[in-house]
Amino acid sequence: MARTVFCKKYQQQLPGLNAPPYPGPKGQDIFEQVSQKAWQEWQKHQTMLINERHLSMMDAKDRTFLQEQMDKFLSGQDYELAEGYVPENK
Repeated sequence: MARTVFCKKYQQQLPGLNAPPYPGPKGQDIFEQVSQKAWQEWQKHQTMLINERHLSMMDAKDRTFLQEQMDKFLSGQDYELAEGYVPENK
């Protein structure tokens, strides 16, 4: 049976990640409170932000911005969209 978590983005029990996405307390927090679905959606959105805003992961300011957006996205708060992005209708 798949491991489930109460996803803080979707506010429901959903399948969880198989392992923390990165080391440390932040990775453990995501592992315990974020579903696979929310994490996969974040990864897609993160890629759009990096590409459309020309973010450099070598730049501490860009990494901080991305971290802030990840926290907002995964918590269900308002977050920045890529320039010209129109969300799909579900």
